[in-house]
Amino acid sequence: MNHWTLNRINGLFCVIVQMEISLRSYQKEVVQVALSGENSIIWLPTGGGKTRAAVYVAKRHLETHPKAKVAVLVNKVHLVDQHYQNEFRPHLGHTVNIVAISGDSQEKDFFGRVVRDSDLVICTAQILENAMINTEEDKHVELTDFTLLIIDECHHTHKDAVYNKIMARYVKGKMEGARNLPQILGLTASPGTGGAKTQEGAVNHVLQICANLDSVIVSTKNYVPELRMVVPRPIKKYDIVDTRLFDPFGEHLKEMMRMIHGYMASGITFRKMGTQEYENDVVELEKKGVREENRLLAQCALHLRKYNDALLINDTVRMVDALRLLQDFYRTKSENRMDATDIFLSGLFEENQVELRLLTLDTQNENPKLAQLQRTLVEQFQDRNSRGILFSKTREGTRCLYDWVCANPALQSVDIRAAILTGAGNGANHMTQSGQKETIYRFRVGDLNLLISTSVAEEGLDIPECNVVVRYGLLTNEIAQQQASGRARAMDSVYSVVAWAGGREMRREKTNEYLEELTERAVAEVQRMEPEKFRRKVSELQRAAVIERYVACKRRDEKRKRYDPSQVQFICRGCFTPVAHGDDMRVVNNSQHVNVNPDFKNYYQVGGQVHLGRTFEDWEPGRVISCASCGLEWGFEVKLRKVVVLPCLKIKGFSMKTPQANHTAKQWKEVEFAVEEFDFTEYVSSCFLDLDLD
Repeated sequence: MNHWTLNRINGLFCVIVQMEISLRSYQKEVVQVALSGENSIIWLPTGGGKTRAAVYVAKRHLETHPKAKVAVLVNKVHLVDQHYQNEFRPHLGHTVNIVAISGDSQEKDFFGRVVRDSDLVICTAQILENAMINTEEDKHVELTDFTLLIIDECHHTHKDAVYNKIMARYVKGKMEGARNLPQILGLTASPGTGGAKTQEGAVNHVLQICANLDSVIVSTKNYVPELRMVVPRPIKKYDIVDTRLFDPFGEHLKEMMRMIHGYMASGITFRKMGTQEYENDVVELEKKGVREENRLLAQCALHLRKYNDALLINDTVRMVDALRLLQDFYRTKSENRMDATDIFLSGLFEENQVELRLLTLDTQNENPKLAQLQRTLVEQFQDRNSRGILFSKTREGTRCLYDWVCANPALQSVDIRAAILTGAGNGANHMTQSGQKETIYRFRVGDLNLLISTSVAEEGLDIPECNVVVRYGLLTNEIAQQQASGRARAMDSVYSVVAWAGGREMRREKTNEYLEELTERAVAEVQRMEPEKFRRKVSELQRAAVIERYVACKRRDEKRKRYDPSQVQFICRGCFTPVAHGDDMRVVNNSQHVNVNPDFKNYYQVGGQVHLGRTFEDWEPGRVISCASCGLEWGFEVKLRKVVVLPCLKIKGFSMKTPQANHTAKQWKEVEFAVEEFDFTEYVSSCFLDLDLD
């Protein structure tokens, strides 16, 4: 039975309907531990209704606990609105004050106050983590401000993930005797084995997840048949393709790569071209070139990596897609030609571009995996009501597959209406959050019937049940495989793996099947443990984790103090021009690293406006900035408080010269000197002092 009330909004009365929460028998079973007030992890497959179970627990918790306050934590921004609109508001909105807060929400700027004024908050884990660090009263919260923490996709509570940072505070507080810590409820479809290949290792991994969340793990024991009826396993098909025997386009690319090897004359041995191992080799070569300020090695490595990317594309989709990748790369490179190395590398591509283009016209040599993929999709979409997901490894891969689907007459004949679905972000190939929402909505209402997606569609997203899921050229772990398989949950659905005969994808898929079974056995063993033994093991793991975090923190602090900032010189990673020092840098909002030296503007050029698809409290993006000498992108301008414009730098654009050696870093947290906080008032005052007022 649904409940409804009349609410007065802007002088009008609006009907608000609250849906009754109805649980299946297996859901009622798995919530019992949580309803008793104990910490627990609910393990149910994708489509099994974990979120609905969590809504029920939250409702009962709010009804039975005085001064109850619930936080629902998610690891992806789009899940905030999804959980709010689809689950928590429809079932609890009648009696509970619910607020959904993501990076786009103005409420995040007053998070502490919002928490105090709300019954239930749905937010990304990063927003909560930021609020616990923040010292401003309106923004700060403590874990003890909540009485229940619901953690979605809680298998991500490990290592340095934000979930684990939050739970590390919890565990430390518990060990120190803190009172009023919140109850924990984790939700997962796949705890995984953590890379372990043995029963003992898998059990240790599950115990570690339990320790990180200070929880027992629960699953249905008495209603397995009902669960299998609700979430039927798909029919698994291996659509295997015989090894490609003749690939003149790929061989031509490899010959060009061998010419670059000869030009370097370095004597370095590389592993097989067109593999992840080869990419690892050239990444290390580029680092070596940067450390030694050997531009020949560094630039050749960058170009070899792009050729390797083209080989991987050629192995996955069409020859023309691989050629386009290289053409786009050399189009940008030609604008910033500098020395003999650049002339050789660009000239090599120009000399071979016509022959490569001719090779792409010979359809007899096209990728046979595409022919198999076409047969698979045509077969599965004979039913015009079919709905499916085609998983690919990279954003570039999804774009290429989309172009192929749209240009394929056989696929159009079965009325395949496709769209790309990738992760939201700031890069050129990222989708906006609104773009994600619109694509999923069109898929739900039937305007689209095929999503060509990266791993973003594997977990979390509220995607309607599919009767076709195709994994195409993927090397992933057992968690990703389980999540993808869980998308094919319509009755008699098909889960297809398109791969080379005897290839790595095939071997990995078989390995993941074993690891999926190993996960189930490991969870069962943990659940059978005597309570006292389980608690003792969890306590041991928690103590070890606290010590490890303390030691790691000390090491990070020591690393940050290794050099005085003035001793560290920033050098453009593209042309090795010295452009700045460490003491020119400041950090804003604990995230953005800006250069405050006014002379730095002499070293960079500006490009187009950056559009991030969202707004921020006290800053906005400006234009792209890149090296004035070689054109390497360094970051973008930021406008702080609508007054100050400063260059915000990506650490990947630079090497750092210290008294001992040259270093590179993937993230700012890896630098070996302390970066001062940006003081807005001090900076603005110094700018006025520097003005010639006469």
